[in-house]
Amino acid sequence: MKNILYSLPILLLFTSCSKYQKILKSTDLSFKFDKAVMYYEKDDYNRALPLFEELSTVFRGSAKAEEVNYYYAYCHYSLGEYLMAAYLFETYAQTYPNGKHTEECQYISAYCYYLLSPIYKLDSKNTYKAINHLQLFTNLYPKSERVEKCNQLIDELRAKLAKKAFHNAKQYYTTQYHKSAIIALKNVLLDFAGSKYEEEIYFLIVESSFELAKNSISSKKEERLKNTIEAYNEFVERYPASKLLKQAENTQQKTLKLIETLKQS
Repeated sequence: MKNILYSLPILLLFTSCSKYQKILKSTDLSFKFDKAVMYYEKDDYNRALPLFEELSTVFRGSAKAEEVNYYYAYCHYSLGEYLMAAYLFETYAQTYPNGKHTEECQYISAYCYYLLSPIYKLDSKNTYKAINHLQLFTNLYPKSERVEKCNQLIDELRAKLAKKAFHNAKQYYTTQYHKSAIIALKNVLLDFAGSKYEEEIYFLIVESSFELAKNSISSKKEERLKNTIEAYNEFVERYPASKLLKQAENTQQKTLKLIETLKQS
């Protein structure tokens, strides 16, 4: 009895594989398409994918090709193969600009790049691609119900880029490359206006400006000390209640003392 129970699952698996092989070898394309859709609807994407892959070639240029390519792209998407899926969805949208799935495919193509966007420390190539594709979607379909979601995803991706840019700029400050730090920090302000890092950025510009001035040659010291005072005034104006204000005030006092020393020399 035990041997029968153990053998039953193996027999079912063999029968299932045998049926699938018959479908793969079938020359009845309509039958093969119906079975591919059946597997797809059962979330059996590993079986559906090879069938749609073959059909995408066989039906190329025919009326059936649009639906085949739609399912084929979703099989890759459902298996987590987002790069290939992005390409296939984008190809669908370009091939069938008036197709019934075009808007959806344009969006999912962009969403695939969003899913491919890595943590902020890694290469930002797919993050930029996702932003560009999401922005393209909102331009093409400004009245779509997906526009709000696109804007949310763009904000999230831009926040990731802002974090990367800020941490890269801050690294210059940490490693005492103060001139480079000032340039990089100001670029973050220009590129990512309104980011959550702005308060700390303005503070770090004050600190970097002071360190740069303090260690400068005599001919450049006075001008750079004045730049520090300007940076401090801008920080105080923007963030009068900042937790970093006391540190900034200490830096300002040290700056004023150095200016006074220069005048006396």
